[in-house]
Amino acid sequence: MSTFTDQQYLKTDQYRDSSNLDARVVIHQRFSMNSYGWFKWVFDTLLTLPDNAKILELGCGPAYLWKENISRIPAAWNIILSDLSSGMLDAAWRNLVVTGRAFKFEEIDAQSIPYKDETFDAVIANHMLYHVPDRPKAIAEIKRVLRPGGRLIATTIGKNHLKEIAAWFRQMSLENTFESFGSPFTLENGSEQLKQFFSQVMISRYPDHLYVTEVEPIIAYIRSSIHATELSEVELANIRLDLEKELKEKGKIFISKDSGLFEAVK
Repeated sequence: MSTFTDQQYLKTDQYRDSSNLDARVVIHQRFSMNSYGWFKWVFDTLLTLPDNAKILELGCGPAYLWKENISRIPAAWNIILSDLSSGMLDAAWRNLVVTGRAFKFEEIDAQSIPYKDETFDAVIANHMLYHVPDRPKAIAEIKRVLRPGGRLIATTIGKNHLKEIAAWFRQMSLENTFESFGSPFTLENGSEQLKQFFSQVMISRYPDHLYVTEVEPIIAYIRSSIHATELSEVELANIRLDLEKELKEKGKIFISKDSGLFEAVK
């Protein structure tokens, strides 16, 4: 089983708490060139929902989407935030309890959603469907709990996302073990998977890239990744040296971004 879909590993190691994800988010917060903001852009897709909408987020992580848009949430929305990891739910609660806004937090496996048919106006799956072992089962569950006309907002990445970081891994002789992050569900293959269940599927891409002016945030990103255990400290030191050389020569390190979302209507 791939580490990307090994639920035990994801719960007890990679996402036992929010620290790894936090390390990866920092680099985007500090060095992204698109000033509009990813979470604001994703939230825009929800603005046409009813004033009393009922919403489920699967794999909510530390609830960045809601923390970043807290002032934009209609007062009557009923929002349930769920994750497979109790550690992530704890981080989500800590991020949102200070807002004074009411949210419900539940530990849920997307492959078995404990709600009746036609319960939600929207289901959000933000960069998480590639972690689900049985995606068709999860997508069928999402469709089941959506009301007629309800929408799935599923974000993910494309084949060129952070391709420079992938290249650094490959340079360290990890060609045979490196998997492109998110390969099971990408902007290239996600539409085909969703159209097996939804007749109307639209795709939108978020234009952005990184110009990184410090080496350590990149090293922290690499250390937080699923493949970090495959790198020795010597190999990591070699990557650092290469990055320091590039930064000295160019003044900044360019890293590609390729992210977007699918909107599927029931």
